[in-house]
Amino acid sequence: MVVSTRWPAAHWVRARVRQPLGLMTGLGREFTFYGSVIAGVPLAVVKYWRHVMRQIGDISFGGATLLAGGGAIGVVFAMSAVAATQVGIEGLRGLDLLGMGSLSGLLSAILNTRELAPVIASIALAAKVGTGFTAQLGAMRISEEISALDAMAIPSLPFLASTRLVSCLICVVPLYVVGLLSSYLASRLVIVTFSGQSAGTYDYYFHLMLTPTDVAYSFVKAIVFATIIALVHCSYGYHAYGGPEGVGRAAGRALRTSILAIGIVDLLLTLTLWGLVPSAPALGLP
Repeated sequence: MVVSTRWPAAHWVRARVRQPLGLMTGLGREFTFYGSVIAGVPLAVVKYWRHVMRQIGDISFGGATLLAGGGAIGVVFAMSAVAATQVGIEGLRGLDLLGMGSLSGLLSAILNTRELAPVIASIALAAKVGTGFTAQLGAMRISEEISALDAMAIPSLPFLASTRLVSCLICVVPLYVVGLLSSYLASRLVIVTFSGQSAGTYDYYFHLMLTPTDVAYSFVKAIVFATIIALVHCSYGYHAYGGPEGVGRAAGRALRTSILAIGIVDLLLTLTLWGLVPSAPALGLP
């Protein structure tokens, strides 16, 4: 019996054509979801403000103690402090090799403000808050609670996703303040207290490079990252399928996607806000 070889070839071609089409379909679904969630923000603020307030409490403090991971404040504080400690240790060591250890305050002001603090706080927010969003919405999806909301004429997107986006944007500012201050204090503690550097010299170069513009741009980064985290994690949870196992897969994929998006957007925002060659007016560098 002669088996025709054109059918396997046709299947191969069809599979290769479906891959980019499936990718474009998935991207279209994601961005349509993002637009719908953002468009539902006014309705969420006006009609579901109690739900927003409840989400703010869950995000900030949670239902357990901070040591048990009850809220995002302890996680953001701890992660920012540990990362800033490493910056202080390695930055001072590197500058000492060049005989410029006194400039460690300058390095702390630039790195913590422009890059480290917003990225670390956003990763902590994604790991603690974002995965919670995905798990909550995914559990509601597989138990058909979302379908029940739609059947009762309650718009599920504004009620479930837009409220979480609003609460995340409200919480990110005080949470980021905690993370930013934690990074400043940890770097100063390591360099001045433990390494014996001059406190006056450190403070002089630190305040010399810490400009209000850099702090404002840093907050812009944190707000943009929080928006990305809320949208991505709500989307994966809202479209979860496959039972409890599917919810777990959705949470993992959402975390990977949000961290990758944070890295890419961080690079683009850094180039946009500070340019390809960042300026340092305090040092005479335009």
